[in-house]
Amino acid sequence: MPGLEKVTQAVCDKSAPLDNKDVVDLGSGSGQVTLKLAPGARSVIAVDFSADMLRILAERAAEQGLDNVSTQLSTLQALRLPENSLDLVVSNYALHHLRHPEKVELLGRCAHWLRPGGRIVVGDMMFGLTGDAQGRQIIAGKVRAIAKRGPAGWWRIAKNAWKMIVARQECPEPIDSWESMLADAGFIMVESGRVVAEAAFVAGLLPES
Repeated sequence: MPGLEKVTQAVCDKSAPLDNKDVVDLGSGSGQVTLKLAPGARSVIAVDFSADMLRILAERAAEQGLDNVSTQLSTLQALRLPENSLDLVVSNYALHHLRHPEKVELLGRCAHWLRPGGRIVVGDMMFGLTGDAQGRQIIAGKVRAIAKRGPAGWWRIAKNAWKMIVARQECPEPIDSWESMLADAGFIMVESGRVVAEAAFVAGLLPES
């Protein structure tokens, strides 16, 4: 998907410079971000709840001669890592699956995992589902575009509506909410930017001391 590729690239760009850093990729999938960052990193832990995705990632890393990539099978809610063990936390198109309290709790853990001066970069769907004019505009635009595909598009609209509104399997939040969550978790120099209509990045640093 062109949009996903653009967000992936934005996350990687905002993660630079790597300078032999220790990295964790939350919700790594098959390694779109992990494999881009690994050549410049000291180590990358790829975390995902899908054993199949991690198997594909490990195979791709081996094919590329990347011996600094490890995988960890876990949900993000259950993930625990040592304090002060990382320099960079990244996540791309994964955290919208968490509800707001789960995002807040995870960002708090990320702040403990990072060393002083560590960085977090998140790329994801970022818009409000209710009470947000920009969010409504984004959703309306996506619905119109998908509906043009005919019956297959209508089915996708119904499925996505079920995930977001009824089942709450997808819980995107607007950019300003992400900025507040990072600030509340102790991150400074928080920055953000919209990449495509429905997706953006947000990034922040931990204080040096």
